[in-house]
Amino acid sequence: MKINWGTGIVIAFGIFISFILFFVVRMTTSHNANHDLVIEEYYKAELGYQKEIDAEQNAIDSHEQIQLEKTADGLLVIFPEEYSNTTVTGIVSLYRPSNKHLDFDLPISLSNSHLLIPDKRLLDGRWDIKVTWQHLGKNFQYKESITF
Repeated sequence: MKINWGTGIVIAFGIFISFILFFVVRMTTSHNANHDLVIEEYYKAELGYQKEIDAEQNAIDSHEQIQLEKTADGLLVIFPEEYSNTTVTGIVSLYRPSNKHLDFDLPISLSNSHLLIPDKRLLDGRWDIKVTWQHLGKNFQYKESITF
């Protein structure tokens, strides 16, 4: 049987379509490629975004900033000295972009104006840290990406 150029084009298209379908099926059924959202309720979180912007601006406008310092014991979140004798409430959220199961939140409980995040909770790699706190009725927020 002789194959002419029309039959060759149909065979080439068939092979190309089969190749594309193979990869589409493989990627959608594979458990190695997680297709997770960054947060579960994205649209609800989007509605509160202006509050986050205001809190970040409050942190920028304050005369002293939060500092992050890597130590042998873990990650030290250092608050300004003016917070040592006052009540500070809030949460430190650590987000691991590569694995949502490693994400965790810590309530802020200050001792000597600093908070220690233990080394055993932080695996090597990239972490997005978000510190949200209230001081004297005002909301503050600090965000940074770190590599531990």
